[in-house]
Amino acid sequence: MEQDDRKDHIRIAEEGVHRNEMRSISRRNSSLSIHSARGRVVAPENLLPITYRTLSYKVDDAFDKDASYASDKRERKQVQGLTELDHHLVTVDELQRRLSTSPQGLQAEQAHRRLLQHGKNQLSPPPSRWFQTIMGYLFGGFGTILLGGGILVFIAWKPLGDPPAEANLALALVLIVVWIINAAFNAWQDWSSSRVMASITTMLPDQCIVTRDNNPAYLSALDLVPGDLIQIKQGNKLPADVRLIQTSADAKFDRSILTGESEPVSGTVECTNNNYLETNNIGLQGTYCVSGAALGIVVATGDQTVFGRIASLSNGRRTEMTPMQKEILRFVLIIVAFIVTFVVIIIVIWAAYLHKDHPDFINVPTLIVSCVSVGIAFVPEGLPIAVSMGLTIVAGIMKKNKILCKSLATVETLGAVSVICSDKTGTLTKNEMFVAKCFSGGEEYISEDAKERMVHGSAPGELPNESIAVVRAIGGLCNAAEFDATTLERPLHAMKIFGDPTDQAILRLSQSLGSVSDLRGQWKKVFEIPFNSKNKFMIRVMCPHNQDSGYLFIKGAPDMLLSKCAHVVNRNGQAELLSQAERNRLERIKDRWSAEGKRVILMAQRLVSSDWIKAGVDERSALQAAQDGLTLVGLVGLIDPPRDEIPGVIDTLRRASIRIMMVTGDYKLTAQAIAIECGIIRTPPGLIDDIKALDHADKATVRSTDSTTAIVVSGPELADLSSEDWDTLCTYDEIVFARTTPEQKLRIVKEFQARDNIVAMTGDGVNDAPSLKAADVGVALGSGSDIAIEAADIVLLDSFAAIVEAVKYGRLVYDNLKKTIIYLLPAGSFSELWPVVTNVVLGVPQILSSFLMIIICCLTDCAGAITLAFEKPESDLLLRPPRDPKKDRLVDVKLLGHAYLFIGLYECLMSYIMAFWHMQRRGVPFSAMVLRYGSWDPQYDPDYVTQVANEASSIYFVNLVFMQFFNLLAVRTRRLSIFQQPPILKKETQNLLLFPAMLFALCVVFIFLYIPDLHGSIDTTTVPVEHFFLPIAFGMGLLLLDEGRKYSVRRWPNGLLARIAW
Repeated sequence: MEQDDRKDHIRIAEEGVHRNEMRSISRRNSSLSIHSARGRVVAPENLLPITYRTLSYKVDDAFDKDASYASDKRERKQVQGLTELDHHLVTVDELQRRLSTSPQGLQAEQAHRRLLQHGKNQLSPPPSRWFQTIMGYLFGGFGTILLGGGILVFIAWKPLGDPPAEANLALALVLIVVWIINAAFNAWQDWSSSRVMASITTMLPDQCIVTRDNNPAYLSALDLVPGDLIQIKQGNKLPADVRLIQTSADAKFDRSILTGESEPVSGTVECTNNNYLETNNIGLQGTYCVSGAALGIVVATGDQTVFGRIASLSNGRRTEMTPMQKEILRFVLIIVAFIVTFVVIIIVIWAAYLHKDHPDFINVPTLIVSCVSVGIAFVPEGLPIAVSMGLTIVAGIMKKNKILCKSLATVETLGAVSVICSDKTGTLTKNEMFVAKCFSGGEEYISEDAKERMVHGSAPGELPNESIAVVRAIGGLCNAAEFDATTLERPLHAMKIFGDPTDQAILRLSQSLGSVSDLRGQWKKVFEIPFNSKNKFMIRVMCPHNQDSGYLFIKGAPDMLLSKCAHVVNRNGQAELLSQAERNRLERIKDRWSAEGKRVILMAQRLVSSDWIKAGVDERSALQAAQDGLTLVGLVGLIDPPRDEIPGVIDTLRRASIRIMMVTGDYKLTAQAIAIECGIIRTPPGLIDDIKALDHADKATVRSTDSTTAIVVSGPELADLSSEDWDTLCTYDEIVFARTTPEQKLRIVKEFQARDNIVAMTGDGVNDAPSLKAADVGVALGSGSDIAIEAADIVLLDSFAAIVEAVKYGRLVYDNLKKTIIYLLPAGSFSELWPVVTNVVLGVPQILSSFLMIIICCLTDCAGAITLAFEKPESDLLLRPPRDPKKDRLVDVKLLGHAYLFIGLYECLMSYIMAFWHMQRRGVPFSAMVLRYGSWDPQYDPDYVTQVANEASSIYFVNLVFMQFFNLLAVRTRRLSIFQQPPILKKETQNLLLFPAMLFALCVVFIFLYIPDLHGSIDTTTVPVEHFFLPIAFGMGLLLLDEGRKYSVRRWPNGLLARIAW
């Protein structure tokens, strides 16, 4: 009896308490690092198993050897420590005495002292690699190019300069200063990113259920101490190393994160191996309870856990490039190819022609400066800053929208999602189930009438329906939910319940018919098989306290249990044979309720003998007893209403050309009804296809993706589908997958991925973890299980509606990065290249000095590029189809064509016209310069020509800076007019940072052109006032041309300009 009571003492708290009070979704081993914007951290499951297995082997060896079992001092220390542990070998009573704990848990004062002694339950931070970090700041990104260019120009100044040119010294100093500024910004951005990611993790306290002073309560896992008594349920991640002292028959733990082995390990109370790492009665920190329940005593926390010991031996995590980094690398390689090509061309022309025929035109120092200029001109220095800042900004925005993005790399993929496979319960619905209808004793009734019918009957003079009492008994006894004892005095609807939503609803029904506490006090539990997604039922074997015989109670899905029933409880509470007519009636009721969106649960029982119980009940015997001969007690129909916002969310995603599929374990008709209510299915019920439609489909003809026909398929039907069937199935717009198992969910994800879809999978249960991990983007809810949250890439802390914001900002990051590149290329690349080319090929003076090229790239353009990271989403962002990662590259021919042949050509041409027009006005026509290579007619004073060329260079510079202001305004939208997306006066679209960036660029212009002391050193001059107004006119012309292009794209979406639009 005492043993049974102790087993019954395992109370696993679940959804009855508000999730904000207890949800554990801290992902200790996630990619939430301060370097998330630069590289994705490889998951620890790829790193830990080797270290774990090595330690395990050496612990085994250590039992037989002295000091030769480990070569490394740190490893030797850890192996010795693990060898000395014997928490798994001693009895439970001995362990409790050793840790001064009891079945009532630690006392509060006792726990406080131990927390001071052992410290917080967290791993020590890894040693700071400050030297490598600083080197990354200095030489990461384009730092090496800037420093290398600075050194080369210094060499061109001295010792190669003869005489040394002050302009080269100034250029070298600017490159070094920009290099230092770049390093400082890298450091600041790293610090800023770390603050954002750290603030996200603090939103999610890691909590568990701990018994202290004989009271179960939710406690932060950080405050756990050795000796604490913790409760473990299915889906929990173990917050510390624990010795299991009670386990359910089906308790299993997933240790794959440590061992690399996917097969779950059964939890036991008894020791199964002398090796602490291999025994089954120790639960290891970071592993998961995948089924069943257990009670455990904490034996190690923090660095003393096995996880902590392995972490101390880890050599660090490897990183791999994110998709966006690969795209940027591809772009940089294109740029490098251009640089190398043009530098080689310049050197060849210089060596083969200019050096021989015009030795005084370009000397070696000038050649070095020209080559450095080409390199700096092509490299978009503002791009790394824009990428890092854009991702960090979006992470902060997502945090405000209660979206936890575990890795900034995930943001990239969100923008490309084309299919969302969504779970139903808790995701699309409120997860607030209640019993709406019941059927027992041959009559159907609503739950509010149940008590009246049980006591008085349905009408005056009618006998009570005694079968309802049996429904009440099974609902209270075959139920894993528990009332929170502190809320029992409240009205029934206000009582808190720990447990699964279905169990909660049925427990409330049972409580409404009589005290569940009194009912359970009359029975003792012998054995239990919890509900799981494979069996779709729950079994409890129970005996009255005064009897040796008992009952097997079972509740679950009617389509799984109805065929196992041979009898039915009648109105008088007596069992009678279940006729075929009654069976058909039950089928009709089940289908009707399901079509109304109700989840139908069947309750049944079977009398079991005392001999059967005394022989020992295990999982095999219980399942065997439930195979046939059950007595059907009744049906209950539960409603879980859809979330109010879901129809709007579905509509928004559909307009974004994203298909939403429902993937659920519910019965087919129930899933279809909820899908219609949510808006996932818009097709009238009579036109919805089923699996038979695939058999009749013409295999030679692929269905049009524009089809709006819906289809509903059950999980068991998927097994027989061929590849051609999947091809057809995947073209439907509206799909519901019902009665699916975890394996089938995983297959659904992989089948859609195999057909070039980017798949997001949402889920919150233990069984969703495999498909969440396999999806391109795994999406868990904050109310979900620890395993689901660990497997997911993003967590929606509020509701499924936040997925719209996640997709929107995922697209925004990619959009803003393309805008940044288009903004940087015209002036900072194209318009800077041609002055060098015309200088070398045509022999005219370099119309834009190398120094001013650097100023454009590193200062004036860089400021504008940073502001584009703050751009708001365009109003049509969620009206476009998702990008295809295989076709829609970050930098493609369309983008380069727009940047170089439209914006770049226009800016370059206008700047050349202004520069040469000024020289013409000053008496130095173009004809006097072309092909002269520095050999001027005697009528031209070389010093005067140099002065005029410096003026032209300054004009070219001013012209580019001003025209870039209008380019900055133009690239803010891809298709919309500036009047539809104004930069001011409209909160949803404004970006007020654009104007400080322009002001900064103007300040730079005035500093370098209007401080006379700088003119001689950097070859600049003041600019005539008209050259500040003419560029504005040219800029307005650029903006008008781009507005005309955008209008054409909107007006004629299939026209030529639309087809070549970036």
